[in-house]
Amino acid sequence: MSTPRIVVVGGGAGGLELVTRLGRKLGKRQRAEIVLVDRNSTHIWKPLLHEVATGVLDSSLDEVSYQGHSKAHGYRFQRGTLSNLDRDNRTITLAPIIDDDGVVILPARTIDYDYLVMALGSVSNDFGTPGVAKHCHFIDSPGQAENFRQNMLNTFLRYSDPERRTHPKLSVGLVGAGATGVELAAELIGASKMLHSYGFTAMDSGKLEIHLIEAAPRILPALPERISQAVHKELEKLGVQIHVDTRVTCADEQGFITADETRIATDLNVWAAGIRAPAFLSELGLATERNHQLKVHQTLQSLDDERIFAFGDCAACPQPDDTRVPPRAQAAHQQATLLYRNLRAAMDDKPLKPFVFRDRGSLISLAHFDAVGSLMRGASARSLFIEGRLAKLFYASLYRMHQMAIHGVVKTGMTVVVDGLNRYLRPRMKLH
Repeated sequence: MSTPRIVVVGGGAGGLELVTRLGRKLGKRQRAEIVLVDRNSTHIWKPLLHEVATGVLDSSLDEVSYQGHSKAHGYRFQRGTLSNLDRDNRTITLAPIIDDDGVVILPARTIDYDYLVMALGSVSNDFGTPGVAKHCHFIDSPGQAENFRQNMLNTFLRYSDPERRTHPKLSVGLVGAGATGVELAAELIGASKMLHSYGFTAMDSGKLEIHLIEAAPRILPALPERISQAVHKELEKLGVQIHVDTRVTCADEQGFITADETRIATDLNVWAAGIRAPAFLSELGLATERNHQLKVHQTLQSLDDERIFAFGDCAACPQPDDTRVPPRAQAAHQQATLLYRNLRAAMDDKPLKPFVFRDRGSLISLAHFDAVGSLMRGASARSLFIEGRLAKLFYASLYRMHQMAIHGVVKTGMTVVVDGLNRYLRPRMKLH
């Protein structure tokens, strides 16, 4: 009997946690061959991208090399972009890898699978709004976050010369007051203070104007109202201008135009309103939602093929109350745990278990200024509101839990020590 091959496409938080566990439990014992496919060569935890975008986090220090990680944890890594799915022959095709000069580094390749897992995450949804794709930054990947950081630094430098200023204050427009938009707004305030303290710019935070724009009646519309209100007050204390019930209809070189034809003038634009799955998922011959999420059973199996699974933001997973699993990091973490068990069950011809999302609460970080959130208390689903240092501690623990899932306890403990030393040895933000 041949060794089954499990191919996971997407090395985000959920995908990397899944292949790590599969590799440790099955790959190293040669019970299955585990293959991870990703277009990038390194991994960084997506909830940290707003820190990469402001330079508070140096991605080169926190990123994980898939190639090195795969050797240590019993799986194989293939760099590439999924371009085709052949369900009849159980193969996927990876597009050629081409360098910046257009030269083919690796030709198109075909990979066989016995079980295929889609863990491709999500990207920002601009809803077809005119001008957004051309005039706005997106923070969906480390590359995009780095592009914004470089543009941010250049804009601060430009505003150091009074004759080159476009507006009285350096103005940043953030569309979408979900977790990304809210946390990025606070990080920008902190970044401006640090840039001034390092002498990078003569501007202080008083010369920075941040517009946080949300179409819903309140910020953080997907989270409990108490969290939304607390975060709203904290952002206003920091000087963020919050626009709720405000729908953007157009973006251009000067900023945004809203539904009531008001212009919000900006120098830097970020679009963080809404998410969707990658559009090519709707071209694979599998059932998808309008936002390109793959339709799956509660067992995380595709409606069309029991050997294809999907989880995380790219999957529309139904729940007993007729809702869908929310696109949150904790959901992907929980699904990775269940999917590991279901893949083992499928290999052994045993029944698969349904996924039921357990909300563990929500935490929002406001840079070094504050943190706000709630923790769910047991089966009663009652929430405990927390803020300040305790909330900061729990927020930091989320990343440490991810690190433990992909590195183990010992290496994570060593990483915590190194991170503590780096706070004294390195600048508090990346300045180059």
